[in-house]
Amino acid sequence: MIMADNHFGASSSTGVLVRDILEWHVPEEVLAVLLKDRSTGHNLIWATDDYTAHGTGFGANDEIQVSQIADRDHPVIRPRVDKNAEEQRQRSVKRAEVFTPSWICNKQNNLVDAAWFGWKKRDSSPFNTELPMGGPPSLATADATDMFLPWKTSLQRVKFPKGKTWQEYVKAPRLEVSCGEAPYLVSRYDTVSGRIIPVGERIGLLDRKLRVITENIGMGDIQDWLYCAKRAVQSIYGFDWQGDNVLLARENVLFTVVESFNAAFYDGGDSSLARFTADAPASLPGKSCLLVFAEIISWNIWQMDGIKFVVPMSCRPTVTKTPFLDGTVETHTEQCPGCRKKDNSRHTGTYCKIMDWNSGQEVKFATLHEGVK
Repeated sequence: MIMADNHFGASSSTGVLVRDILEWHVPEEVLAVLLKDRSTGHNLIWATDDYTAHGTGFGANDEIQVSQIADRDHPVIRPRVDKNAEEQRQRSVKRAEVFTPSWICNKQNNLVDAAWFGWKKRDSSPFNTELPMGGPPSLATADATDMFLPWKTSLQRVKFPKGKTWQEYVKAPRLEVSCGEAPYLVSRYDTVSGRIIPVGERIGLLDRKLRVITENIGMGDIQDWLYCAKRAVQSIYGFDWQGDNVLLARENVLFTVVESFNAAFYDGGDSSLARFTADAPASLPGKSCLLVFAEIISWNIWQMDGIKFVVPMSCRPTVTKTPFLDGTVETHTEQCPGCRKKDNSRHTGTYCKIMDWNSGQEVKFATLHEGVK
């Protein structure tokens, strides 16, 4: 994790926006839910050898445990921008891990919204207007004191086209494939430069949904806001191979909700969990609310081999035994038939499941892909 004197902040309880969520500031029960793998019933696995230097239990096939990542004396999980250059290079080589700067995420998210809203202009949306790239430095290259953003946020309330409502926008499903730390879904910070983005300037797909909720509910009712925020979180999905990325993405989604809530009702937009703790007044959300959001997120942001649609490295060889009259047995081992024949319907691994929140039923993700085809 980043150290306490990092320019961008290092605590989720300081009353400021922070980039890196320190796991020991998150209630243990909430962190335990964020580590759940709903497809296996166990925890996320590391799915990388990057952490083996930490000792036993940090191998690629080992599950990530709360005790491993919530020790303030031995911090483990860090956003990519806080990893050293060699770690970043190795992850790019091994897993083609290349993170996208926020200006590109915004441009592509604007295209998604332009299609949904029926806008013809490709360089703007109801949420912001992209600025010319020949102008001031982009967010990805700005220094720590330069607050320039390569888009201009609209200050007007978002208007919806005839025949569409803000509630429909909030519930519209969105998926980020190979999501990493989920920069398309939530833009708490630029994943390339590390710059923290203020709540009111964010461009992620969930950020936009939460803005719409705030504009239409405002200070009216905390419970209404939280209800709509849950529907918004239920509508966004993402998956990644590596366990640390999945956890970081889940944390980013959770804290996006927290920070947006704080901004909407307390004019702070900070990362403090003070209003979501067990000893919070009855009028505030409390820890039970955090747990509800954590459960939704643990279903919607999941660990998956995006080619096979199974839990990473879960495929196993098939073993057949043939007995002979002399009492001997011949054992024959073959590679997973799905891997051998490149048939995604025949893998021996654990197929990943997500939740259909409208029906309350678990769905095998591979069947959704087949339906799209």
